[in-house]
Amino acid sequence: MNVRVVPANEASWEDLTAVFGGSYPGRCRCQRFKVVGWIWRDSTQEERSEALRAQTACGDPDAPATSGLVAYADGEPAGWVAVEPRVAYPKLRTMPVPWSGRQEDKDDPDVWAVTCFAVRAGYRGRGLTYDLAKAAVGFARERGARALEAYPMITEPGKVITWGELHVGARQVFEEAGFTEVAHPTKRRVVMRVDIQ
Repeated sequence: MNVRVVPANEASWEDLTAVFGGSYPGRCRCQRFKVVGWIWRDSTQEERSEALRAQTACGDPDAPATSGLVAYADGEPAGWVAVEPRVAYPKLRTMPVPWSGRQEDKDDPDVWAVTCFAVRAGYRGRGLTYDLAKAAVGFARERGARALEAYPMITEPGKVITWGELHVGARQVFEEAGFTEVAHPTKRRVVMRVDIQ
């Protein structure tokens, strides 16, 4: 596959919508760590879609900011990764996974985070998350991030991951992109980080 990754504001809203389809991230629209309320399902699908549309600025290449990257495989929209300053995700401040055993300024705007992947049906299992993770590092670097974090799952050979849990990515994807483990807060989740500057 010929893979090209672009900032979401350089992609169309129709392309991003095609990537999400009916997947777990497609229902959440990467609002899990952003929505007001107890859980993302306290908002409507329409509210989450409108929020993502505003956050990505899809179709506006001159937008001053965007919230992720879109991957094209052989010219077709195929994948997405949410990546932006960690402070853009207010719910990360209160969740145990990012902070267990860590003493760090939660409001540091120079630390960015990767929170979600989505790969379009028909393109899964082809390594697109690896391309997206590597591109996320470059994207954060270009925009002045000091570090980039991720909160992936540990996968086990032969064990099936259910109901979209892997939307946060797999540990090996981030290892390949140069991240190292900085915390292991639960049996199945790790915090990984790459220092950029």
